[in-house]
Amino acid sequence: MKKIVMTGGGTAGHVTPNIALFDSLQKDGYEIHYIGSYEGIEKGLIEDKKIPYYGISSGKFRRYRSWKNLTDPFRVLHGFFQARRLLGRIRPNVVFSKGGFVSVPVVMAAKTRHIPVIIHESDLTPGLANKLAMPSATKVCCNFPETLPYLPKEKAVLTGSPIRQELLHGNKQAAKDFCGFTDDLPILMVMGGSIGSVYINNAIRGCIDTLLTKYQIIHLCGKGNIDESLKDKKGYAQFEYISENLPDLFAAADLVVARAGANSICELLALHKPNILIPLSRNASRGDQILNANSFAKQGFSAVLEEEEVTSEKLMATIDDVMAHRSKYIDAMKNSGQMNAIETIMGLIEEVSR
Repeated sequence: MKKIVMTGGGTAGHVTPNIALFDSLQKDGYEIHYIGSYEGIEKGLIEDKKIPYYGISSGKFRRYRSWKNLTDPFRVLHGFFQARRLLGRIRPNVVFSKGGFVSVPVVMAAKTRHIPVIIHESDLTPGLANKLAMPSATKVCCNFPETLPYLPKEKAVLTGSPIRQELLHGNKQAAKDFCGFTDDLPILMVMGGSIGSVYINNAIRGCIDTLLTKYQIIHLCGKGNIDESLKDKKGYAQFEYISENLPDLFAAADLVVARAGANSICELLALHKPNILIPLSRNASRGDQILNANSFAKQGFSAVLEEEEVTSEKLMATIDDVMAHRSKYIDAMKNSGQMNAIETIMGLIEEVSR
């Protein structure tokens, strides 16, 4: 049987595209193994899929001064030898990496074992982990045409992002029943990423009563961010995190407010959901979400608000404007010529495995 080792972690965005490939890999006869960190978000997500999971030591490569910069290289080195032993035992045909710092020792270990590696970079510019891993890669996939100049020319392949196919088959009525919603108002879905966003949560809740006169609201607010005072508010359904019911919630949403993580916005594009993107600011990130959001705005897929300018009033006005012109955004997304990322990546996996 053919074998593949997948890796990636730290955030859900470094895991969900891997999960999107599982069905196709299994249909093509691959035995899937996953290497991640000991207790990262990837552990639970992968174990829920009944895929063999192996935790290794990992560290973070920081661009700023921290005493952990002295100790984390030793954790990465330990992770490298752990990954090398695992790869020697599993003996995969190929390694597929979605990035995140846990993936670096796995990719480097694969090179020493002469195992071909495919890396997928979601953001418009490569993150530090993938930059470190690229010299060990056979192919480097990306989402955006603008990314290609940042990648080694002989390795770069424009594939788009693998989308979980179940997201395309949600049930709108099931979502309304799940949330206790009616048919008389449109549905606004608010997503702050896997850990939530204080900016977005506060902006939405700051105008909640006015919004609820026009919309019903699904609010994915992140772990620990449930507002107990709003639990019984009619037309407002808040959840820390949703997995199983997510396809239904997407099917019901008429408009989505979200961060601008590459995987999330590619899902919105595939689902043709009008959206407002509020990217992480440069103060809290390397600016990748700003670039992602601006690319989508330029193509007519999204409206964009900068985090620093978000107020309840401005957010509410932007929601009303996008809702009034939602057909314009839907048409732009339908005419985007989006690629079949899963089919393209599966072809690359077969190619390098041989």
